[in-house]
Amino acid sequence: MQKKTFGFIGSGRVSYLLLSRLQQQSALPEKVWVSDPDENALKKVTGLAPKRIEAVNENRVAAAADVVFLAVHPPVMKEVAAEIKNTLKAEALLISFLPTVGILRLAEFLGGFDRIVRMIPNAPSIIGGGYNPVCYSQTLPAGDRSFLQTLFQLWGETPEVPEEQLEAYAILTGMGPTYFWFQWLELQRLAQEFGLEEPVAKQALSEMLHGSVDTLFKTDLSFEQTLDLIPSYPLKKNEDEIRQIISKRLGGLWQKLKEATK
Repeated sequence: MQKKTFGFIGSGRVSYLLLSRLQQQSALPEKVWVSDPDENALKKVTGLAPKRIEAVNENRVAAAADVVFLAVHPPVMKEVAAEIKNTLKAEALLISFLPTVGILRLAEFLGGFDRIVRMIPNAPSIIGGGYNPVCYSQTLPAGDRSFLQTLFQLWGETPEVPEEQLEAYAILTGMGPTYFWFQWLELQRLAQEFGLEEPVAKQALSEMLHGSVDTLFKTDLSFEQTLDLIPSYPLKKNEDEIRQIISKRLGGLWQKLKEATK
């Protein structure tokens, strides 16, 4: 890696899945420091590569790295920023996973440090299949952007988007898998109940889901034409109810995020 050290402030789900992918790809830097008050979370992350990933007691230690990942919950952001702002190297890069906290606001809390990138991470990054929209600080030089884009590619697609769209992506792509995974697992359970062996059920459903997405989004067929490809539609009577649940729950969440960003 061009940058020698990484620091993760927070060792929760996002840090784990991103570090897992780097470990799988033999792309971990020489040293990774991870800070977190949760000892169990720290053990899980450091267990990925004990010789390279080191648990530390203070956020300031992780913040002294060349590339710093801010993976804490928004309520503690001000406290953490105050703790690390005098430790960040002038040439460091800080990648924030915080929703609702914009670059300018975060820079203010960091005492003017503005070499900041915001990312909305996506769980499939653990296998390099993520969709992780990013927004770069306007002051970040092209060379640093190029380095980061090379790094981010290990985790999947990382399109640059307007900052005001990041909260929308948090709902659509960041949380998106949770809207479907439980349904797919129920289909797998039913498939096995109907007599299919587990590997066969998984393969059939995987191929069906990939093909279904491509048919809906990568052809010129309308939704009505797409539906017409299948003669039977068992859940049609429940469709409006499901739509209403999705609209109400996610619409309410969107309003909360927008209020939090004001």
